[in-house]
Amino acid sequence: MKLQQLRYIVEVLNHSLNVSATAESLYTSQPGISKQVRMLEDELGVQIFERSGKHLTQVTPAGKDIIRISAEILGKVESIKSVASQHTHPDEGNLNISTTHTQARYALPDVIKGFIQRYPKVSLHMHQGTPSQISEAVAKGTADFAIATEALHLYHDLVMLPCYHWNRSVVVPKNHPLASKSKISVEDVAQFPLVTYIFGFTGRSELDAAFNAAGLQPKIVFTATDADVIKTYVRLGIGVGVIATMAIDKDQDDDLVVLDASHLFDSSTTSIGFRKGTFLRGYMYDFMERFAPHLTRDVVDKATMLKSNVEIENMFKDIQLPVK
Repeated sequence: MKLQQLRYIVEVLNHSLNVSATAESLYTSQPGISKQVRMLEDELGVQIFERSGKHLTQVTPAGKDIIRISAEILGKVESIKSVASQHTHPDEGNLNISTTHTQARYALPDVIKGFIQRYPKVSLHMHQGTPSQISEAVAKGTADFAIATEALHLYHDLVMLPCYHWNRSVVVPKNHPLASKSKISVEDVAQFPLVTYIFGFTGRSELDAAFNAAGLQPKIVFTATDADVIKTYVRLGIGVGVIATMAIDKDQDDDLVVLDASHLFDSSTTSIGFRKGTFLRGYMYDFMERFAPHLTRDVVDKATMLKSNVEIENMFKDIQLPVK
């Protein structure tokens, strides 16, 4: 059994059983991967993949367990490399972050600027995506950190640490009927077409919950993953915008009227997460504390010792998180 074989079967699954795509991503040949997978199956005496002709069709029950353990082994191998690097080059390495547009555009710039100044030899990469893409990137090991709000059930295999709460605002053009109101209600907002986030994205579920509680049906006419795109369509008069308050730029958005909606919708919580068993480099601890000052090394280490994210949530109940 070779590490290369374990890497092949994990990557085949990551590429939806497409051996050609796997070979391309690993810069090797399709026949080479197929041969090594067959050799591993022969050595173990079980099939990892079911086949139809030359094509892989699904993972066998035994294969699921083998691939899961293989991914854990490969993760430990990476941790060994990280331990060595921490001792030989503590301020050098890579940091890959997977997050949403709102976090990347509004919550992270100052954090990343300070981090890069402190660690000029660390190569930092940002990847934007949906909650499922974010969790998948960290699960596969292509990202070190997930920073997300919605669909935390997707991150059950990660250690998820709460960072801050955030609220929403309603944005309208200056000539809109709501622009003159000092305080708005759900009923006020329900009168107009809405432009907001895609369901399951950036706290969208709290909006739907508020309308359901009021017995109202939101008239959503346009959705997007990008707050700046939403504001563009508000300017076009397509509808009333409901976005994260942190996504309001006082200078660039001075043509819009911003109405506080924190009393209409429950706040959402943004968390940062990483794979269980990850060896955290010194600069990774530092990044988390820069993003959320209460996430000191001691707090992070204590959280990683807990068995589930439910226990982690309980741990943070007595910690006053900041509000953005």
